This record gives sequence, structure tokens and C-alpha cells, in this order.
Amino acid sequence: MCDTLVSLSDEGVLFAKNSDREPNEAQVVEFIPAARHEAGAALACTHIEIPQAPRTNAIVISRPWWMWGAEMGANEHGVVIGNEAVWTRRRPAERALLGMDLLRLGLERASTAERAVSVIVELLERHGQGGACSHSRPGLSYDNSFLLADPSGAFVLETAGRQHATERVRARGRSISNELTIPGFKRAHSDWLHGLVASAGRRRQLTEEAACVAEGPADLISALRQHGPAGSPSWSLVNGALAGPCVHAGGLLASSQTAGSWVADLRSEPLHFVTATAAPCTSLFKPLRVGEALFSEPAARNHFDEEIYWWRHELLHRATLRDHAGLLARYRPARDLLERSFIEEPPPALEAFKRAEAMERSWLAEVVSSGVGEARPAWLRRYWQKIDRRAGLREGLAA
Repeated sequence: MCDTLVSLSDEGVLFAKNSDREPNEAQVVEFIPAARHEAGAALACTHIEIPQAPRTNAIVISRPWWMWGAEMGANEHGVVIGNEAVWTRRRPAERALLGMDLLRLGLERASTAERAVSVIVELLERHGQGGACSHSRPGLSYDNSFLLADPSGAFVLETAGRQHATERVRARGRSISNELTIPGFKRAHSDWLHGLVASAGRRRQLTEEAACVAEGPADLISALRQHGPAGSPSWSLVNGALAGPCVHAGGLLASSQTAGSWVADLRSEPLHFVTATAAPCTSLFKPLRVGEALFSEPAARNHFDEEIYWWRHELLHRATLRDHAGLLARYRPARDLLERSFIEEPPPALEAFKRAEAMERSWLAEVVSSGVGEARPAWLRRYWQKIDRRAGLREGLAA
């Protein structure tokens, strides 16, 4: 599950996405430089090989640890793309390009959002889409929708197998979630039941309302942190905390966790704000420009590793979940203050990440020493204990 939104005004374009994945699926933010490739070279995507392009753009992406493709990203030309899982009435191909592969290919091969639409459509028609979309649930496969933007505007691209529909965004705000939205295409292809279970319409209403009034990155960051009407996560046995775009796992039918978040300010020189962690409510959005140096880490996996920033933040996130409202309140003012300074005077990415992690370590110490008890229902606590065991997190390590 995911939510992607764009805000268009006379001042320019703002873009944002929450990427919702499996709760133990670490997501890495990485820079890939521009490159030239030999004629006839092959490119290994997640499940299949395709011909490589003669030249690929410099990109920054947020990528689930196990796949080649990306959930969201930007390129050196100011193009940004986010994708959504959508369920249609067609049966997905067993091995083809993932929607995440198509997203990365669009960033690598296009210099405008409009051209990125063409790149994705050409590759979709040639190679199709399908294959396992989850490492822990290899039977999970879906179609995709995309929101693509650059400093001049934005497009929505929706797909069902090799079929597709495109819409140029003309409204003040536009968002997509886990259901088709282009009217004629939706009537022809939508599987409405999956969208209902995912609460896609409810989340899309929240993000589109926010996109229509956003004036800067802080407004879209706030939009990504929404938990729905309750203000804090409200868990359902059916679909966890899918009432708002800031998603926390816990449902029996749908159990996604926001595993990474991204905001792009394209109004002048493109500037991006990324969490590189799960749970935007417990995270800081750090500034990042395409081409800036990023920290070096070993390869991430779906298992706790203290050398991986995403996993180190999980200690804070999962400790806060014990009593989300009470514990987040202890460090939310400091989170907002530091983040405001990042927006007003963006430091280099490495400096921002170092300052953010130092603050997060202090918040974790405060949360752990707070003495606040467990506020979650027993079934939800058991669910997270199982998730922690799968990740190799010892009992009490994040509490």
C-alpha cells in the first residue's frame, strides 16, 4: 500500500510519497551516477533481463533491499516518480518487469516527466509487468499506477497488464493510492474489493485535500504523517492502521508499514527531503540533492543489523508504538524544530543525517527510560512480537 501526491501552484511543483511495504523490509536510499553502456549490453532487473540503454541518468532512489527497482526517486533533470500497487481483474504475468523496475527505468532514461511516461509505456508494452512483488510473500503480485512530475507539471499513468491510461494533472492537487482513479480505465479494469480492504479511497481523500492547499515541503510532510481521524494510529484487525497515509502494520488481510517517505520541492533548484527510515511520524525528513554524497553501509536485509540506519531507527519506531500518542509527544517538538531548520537552511545531506541520528538516539534513550507501559491491545502486541522475532530483534531491545 502507498500514497503519492502532487501539488501544482503558480510557484511550482511539490511532490510526496509514502512507500508502504512489509514491516521488516528495509528500504535503502542510494545514489547511482550517470553512466554510458556498451551497445548490446543487457540489464538485469528484478526478475528478467532487458536491453540496456546507451546512457542512463544520475538518480537517487529509495529501494526495497531485495529488488533492483525502486519505490520512489528523482533524477538529475528534476524528474520524480512514485508508484502504487493497484489490483485489477487481469491475472499478473509470472515473470516480467515490476512496477518498481519501471519506475527506476523511467528515471534512468527520461529527462522530463512526459518522456518518462513514454519510456514506461514502451517498456510495459514490450515486456509486460508481473512477478513476485514481495520477498516474504512471493505469491503477491499486482499492477501499478504512477505519479510522475518535473518542474513544469505532472502526469498520472495507470496500468492493467500491458494496457494503460494517462492523465495530465491540471488540478491544484492530485493524489493516487491503491486503486485506479482515471474514470473510464477504472470502470474497465478495477478490482474494487482490494481497494476497499486497503482503505484506498479514504487515504486518497486525505492526501488530495492536503495537496490542494500545500504551500511548501512542510505541508506535504504533515500530510504524510497523518494517521486519520483519530490523530494517532487506529488499528483494525482487518487492515492494521490503514486509516491514514502514515501506516503501521497489524492487520490480518492487509498489514503494510510505511517503510520510507519522500518529499520533493521542484519550485526552483530541485531539493528532496527523505526519511530513509520507516514511519514518518517517528522520523526526520533530511534534505538531499541528486549527486550529493550519502553514507556508506553494508547491504541491508530483512533482518536487524545495527550497521544499517533503517534498522537502527526501527528501535525508536517500535519502542514508540508501545504507547504512540504518549511517547511521540515526548520528542515531537524537537523533531519539528530540527526539521524546520533543515527546510529553512538545508545543510549537506551527510551533515543532516548525522544530526538527525544523534537526535534519534537521544529520543530512544528517553522513550526506553520513560517507564511508560504497553498501551496496545494484546493481539496487536503479539503481532509485533512475531514481526520482531522474524527480524532477529531480541525481546525488549526496542522497549
